Amino acid sequence: MATLSVCIVTENEERNIEATLQTVSFANEIIIVDSYSSDRTVEICKKYTDQIYLNTYQGCGIQKKIALEKATKEWVLILDADERLSVELQQEIQEVINSSTEYSGFIIPFQTFYLGKAIKFGDWYKERHLRLFKRDKGQITAKIVHSSLEVDGKISNLYNYILHYSFPTVERVLHKINDYSTLGAKERLQAGEKANIFTAILHGMFVFLRGYIFKLGFLDGKYGFMLAISNAQGSYYKYIKLMLLN
Repeated sequence: MATLSVCIVTENEERNIEATLQTVSFANEIIIVDSYSSDRTVEICKKYTDQIYLNTYQGCGIQKKIALEKATKEWVLILDADERLSVELQQEIQEVINSSTEYSGFIIPFQTFYLGKAIKFGDWYKERHLRLFKRDKGQITAKIVHSSLEVDGKISNLYNYILHYSFPTVERVLHKINDYSTLGAKERLQAGEKANIFTAILHGMFVFLRGYIFKLGFLDGKYGFMLAISNAQGSYYKYIKLMLLN
């Protein structure tokens, strides 16, 4: 039987983490890297695993890289605290890791929710990410905002969904826009990029048009419009902050 490690990064995720952990309870080990949460996140995690590591937040990629270094099983699944496996995906993962010798990694489709509404178009249309892989074949490239995963070997696709509850409230939307735009600006500053007021305006306009018009976000109704606005704001403020850092 193949074995599976699940790696999750947390920070003040008491509203999400138990539902996430319940969907990965079949794993052989669950590894949590927590950024010194001030709520009940760690307390809840202790009900499911004793492999909880505290590390001051240095960016999502760095936290996930630390979690991967702690993994010991043959296969690894990377999750965020607000992501859950559908029942069908739980079964599919167990089947493929026990039967696949040809593939080193699997790309998983996402169903993402915005204010409780399942989003089917726009920038989240057909969202898919490489998240399941053989531990000795994968490595994480650490970035401040997001991380990238590189797998040595053949990659295939799974068919059932990770359910992503990323923006449950308007307050959470605004919080993430602020946090991600700050981190994104710092990442671009490190890369030597520059920005001015026109850069910020043009990027914001482009992101809105891309998500709402070109990727048919308007088909998601008022939620598609609100999401396109949120993404545009995030891009606008990222470049405003980069301009000020410059």
